[in-house]
Amino acid sequence: MNKMLGSRIRALRIANDITQEQMAEHLGVSRQKYARIENGANSITLDILSRIAKALSVTVADITRVLDETPAVAYRTGAEDTASSDKIFDMLDLFYANKHMYDRLHQREMD
Repeated sequence: MNKMLGSRIRALRIANDITQEQMAEHLGVSRQKYARIENGANSITLDILSRIAKALSVTVADITRVLDETPAVAYRTGAEDTASSDKIFDMLDLFYANKHMYDRLHQREMD
């Protein structure tokens, strides 16, 4: 979640042509701390999020909207992780187990 918010904040900051130094100064934090926020290494408090939104002339909802969006399909973008592929294989296993059970029940009904 922090990485998604950080990426969104970074995109909005760049769109507003603001440097990390300027944002850090506006927030009253070091540039390193601000960079960790953008990289998702630091948690973002509501207070910091509100101040970031104000500095970028957006609402908090504009920043957090990224959490509600459906992510792109990872395997199409080449950004898949093992957890995603494991979930896909688990779904396939479940599908074939259910199909096998259905076929067996259907065969018993036919006999």
